[in-house]
Amino acid sequence: MAEILYKRKNNKIVRFSPTSLIVSSFAALVLIGSLLLWLPVSSSDGQSVRYVDALFTATAASCVTGLIVVDTGTHWSLFGQIVILCLIQAGGLGIVTLTTFLYSIMGKKLSLKGMLLAQESLNYFTFEGVTNMVKNVILAALGIELVGAVLLSVSFVPEYGPRGIYMGIFHSVSAFCNAGMDIIGGYKNLVEYNDNPMVLYTIAILIFIGGLGFIVWKDLYDFRKTRNLYLHTKVVLMMSGFLTAFGAIFFFIFEHDNPLTMGALSLPEKINAALFHSISARTAGFNSLPLNGMRDITKAATIMLMFIGAAPGSTGGGVKVTTISVLWAAVISQVRGLSNTVILRRRISQNIVNKALTIVVLSIGIIVIAAAFLMVLEDASFIDILFEVVSCFSTAGMSTGITPVSHDITKALFMLTMFFGRVGPLSFAIALSIKANRKDADMVYPEGKIMVG
Repeated sequence: MAEILYKRKNNKIVRFSPTSLIVSSFAALVLIGSLLLWLPVSSSDGQSVRYVDALFTATAASCVTGLIVVDTGTHWSLFGQIVILCLIQAGGLGIVTLTTFLYSIMGKKLSLKGMLLAQESLNYFTFEGVTNMVKNVILAALGIELVGAVLLSVSFVPEYGPRGIYMGIFHSVSAFCNAGMDIIGGYKNLVEYNDNPMVLYTIAILIFIGGLGFIVWKDLYDFRKTRNLYLHTKVVLMMSGFLTAFGAIFFFIFEHDNPLTMGALSLPEKINAALFHSISARTAGFNSLPLNGMRDITKAATIMLMFIGAAPGSTGGGVKVTTISVLWAAVISQVRGLSNTVILRRRISQNIVNKALTIVVLSIGIIVIAAAFLMVLEDASFIDILFEVVSCFSTAGMSTGITPVSHDITKALFMLTMFFGRVGPLSFAIALSIKANRKDADMVYPEGKIMVG
């Protein structure tokens, strides 16, 4: 991990990692957002919401989770909704990414510190050319969101009048940033839009593109010149396609006759709902089905998709599709008796395998601890509790109904889980860790024997 050095007046050098500064930027964003949402002008009735609810909403928006404790479409005023929209945009693209973009368009040269921060924020391979990368990412994101807003407005304007334009913008940004917050009102989300392919598939495509990650965008754009793709891009595309198809087929099979979800829908609407749920479950949070009516086996599949999530460097969360791919490849390679982990005839370094294993183990640990506390605090089934916790951690934002009626202690637990999930358990651990001194870091220990399995 590259370090940024600052000198105090007494010439002592203090070291900060880019990761710690990114974590701090997210915390600052949440705090500022909560204070703005706490203002009376942010509520539609002119009364200040409880601060814990303002803080929860700001956390959910900044971490692009989408879980809500008050209805976004009816409780918040236009000012409050715009604050939420700004938090979603900043949280989805990242404070550091946006700051780097502003520096670049003002013609200011980025320092080494700034380039390291931008590299870490984008999860990019190198900091060389990262300024242009950031500029292209922001411009591409805004362009995609604009196209999405136009397409959604085509459906929303006939239904809502001029307000439909604003709704198109809000839902386009929310979808692209994988936030899942809506302003339709009544906690309905997109349940009434299974018969509207324009709305459903526009949002689904925005979710999918946002979840691919900035590295994949650039690689696909450069393909016309290079005629070659990174292994990272190939893995992301293959896993994303497989998980989308698997989820859609699975949900259709187990929910097509469920009277509480798809039962009353026509065949085309069932296909729309199954495909949309499969895409949205991997961190977006929009739902076109009543989630509390799903069968337990469908909830379990949704939990799996939420846990895996999107791609690194994307607007989505989860442990990431590449992380799971690396671990699965490590298992397969071990079973085959290979000394190295291999994916598509490419050797994966042991350092990457160790990092993937660490991320998954830390993530499971956080989820287990949070679920254990929640079982004491809330009167709900285990599958619903696990669903809610994984939704928080993976920043998916789907809910079976526990979050809006939860206790304040539960809300605090959810906020911590969302924050951990957004900044990443490994990044957060690094940000808070005290680095070992060089003597300890370079020490070689004798090998020990231990049996496993």
